[in-house]
Order: sequence, then C-alpha cells, then structure tokens
Amino acid sequence: MLKGIVGLVTVLFVAGSAYAQEPARTGHAMTPADMRVLTDARIGLIKAALQLTPEQAKHWPPVEEAIRARAEARVHRIAQLKALAEQAGQREFNPVELMRGRAEALTQRGANLKRLADAWQPLYQTLNPDQKERMRLLAMHVVREIKGAVERHRMAEMLSMMSEEEEGDVE
Repeated sequence: MLKGIVGLVTVLFVAGSAYAQEPARTGHAMTPADMRVLTDARIGLIKAALQLTPEQAKHWPPVEEAIRARAEARVHRIAQLKALAEQAGQREFNPVELMRGRAEALTQRGANLKRLADAWQPLYQTLNPDQKERMRLLAMHVVREIKGAVERHRMAEMLSMMSEEEEGDVE
C-alpha cells in the first residue's frame, strides 16, 4: 500500500513540476490563478499522501494556511520582480537598492518558512512512522525540485551572458 501511495505521489509531483516548468519553456508566465491551482493540487497531494486521522486533521488548518501564505508571497514576489524588470530600462540601475530589496525578500521568505515549520510541528508529532516516512519522501522530492530549478536558472543566466558576450564580439 505504501509503495502505491508513494508511486502515485511521485507521479503527481512530477506532473505538477512539469506543469510549473512549462511556462519557462514556452515563454508564457504562469498567472496568479495558475499558481493557486497548482498550490491547491499540492495541498491535496500532501493530504492524500499523509492520510490523516480525524484527530490529526484537527492540526491541519494552520499547515494549509501557512502553505497558502507562502504561495501567495511567491506570487507577490514574482509580480514585484516583473515590475522591477519593466522599470529597469526607465531609470538608472541602483545595486544598493537591489541588495536591500533582495535582503527584504529573503527575510520575508525566512519568516514564512519558519511559520510553516511552526505550523507543521504539532501535526508532525502526531504522525505515525508510515506517515512520517511519506512526509520525508515528499520533502526530499521538493528539495530535489528546488535544487534542479536553481541549477536551471543558473544555466539560463550563464547562457544569456555568453550570448550577450558573443553579440558584443560581432559588433
């Protein structure tokens, strides 16, 4: 039974990850509504994988709220980055302002992650060993996805820089 659930969760996460990455390939950004649908799907997956008992389900609302808050913060961060990118050509680049903005974003992300961990703590303490194993598998998958996304982002930046250098050589 556990292998079946893990297999289903893995397939659904891979599908969700592919959906999340598709806009980068096509050049079309996900809308906030798309991101909310993806968040709903991920929340549903977590709940399905954990198979909470009625007693455990009492601890779920703060976890879901924290997951949704992090997702909304991400939508907000992306919107801010788009606005900054649009303004970049209209004003002088200020690296100090960029560093301060990045520091504020990291502080907020850290606070949101702490809130999520705090929300998970009471529920996690009630999980049985099988549920904890499923949660570990989900968490490991998320970490791998994040690492992969970071690596893809770095590679895209390097390719962009190389392309710009080649264009400069042609002129």
